[in-house]
Amino acid sequence: MSFPRVIAHRGAGSLAPENTLAAFKMGASLGHTAFECDVKLSADEVCFLLHDDTLDRTTSGHGPAGAHNWSDLSQMDAGSWLSPAYQGTPVASLADIAHFCLPRGDYVNLEIKPSVGTDNTTGRVVANSSAQLWGAHSERLVLSSFSSVALQAAQQAQPHLARAHLFHMLPRDWHTHVTALACQGVVLSQHLVTQAVIEACHAHGWWCASYTVNEWDMAQRLFGWGIDHIVTDEVGLFKP
Repeated sequence: MSFPRVIAHRGAGSLAPENTLAAFKMGASLGHTAFECDVKLSADEVCFLLHDDTLDRTTSGHGPAGAHNWSDLSQMDAGSWLSPAYQGTPVASLADIAHFCLPRGDYVNLEIKPSVGTDNTTGRVVANSSAQLWGAHSERLVLSSFSSVALQAAQQAQPHLARAHLFHMLPRDWHTHVTALACQGVVLSQHLVTQAVIEACHAHGWWCASYTVNEWDMAQRLFGWGIDHIVTDEVGLFKP
């Protein structure tokens, strides 16, 4: 993968409201050109950015995020929870992110984050929307997910888009899952990463990334072992 080694988590989600355009702009102001964000579907199948299943933590809305139409979601405040300075920050659509990143030549890791019971639909719609938005620049994009169902739906819908399997636990047959989904990369929680796992990824021809790496010593250890990318909240510490 041609992504930069350092990927800003949820935009620059520790300094500005996570998964909003404001967070992407903050990361860009610090020189970052690679971003990770979470994408799910509204009730009317518009792709938008949000990490949680519910709206309560990071927006002025309440309840399951996927139960609302985009017309309602787009009116919610996604910034006041972090700071009064960000009052009125809107929920970002996937189109908003594409329109910001494409002219800059940024790279984006879209984590497919299905609401409960929508893995197949979310994988398909996110893949189709991404292919339409990024068009001929799809090499700047990777679709990742913890959900094998979502990744399979994305593969079937848009097989040319790069995919990565996320793991927060590593099953014994993890490499079988990655192979079956024809993924190009593996993204691991930092506590799972060993030099042997990185070497196994490379032996299969997969790149390897780790989240969420916020300590300098850990980053240096991982890079020393040969990790290809880290995802970090510390966008000021880890310069691109």
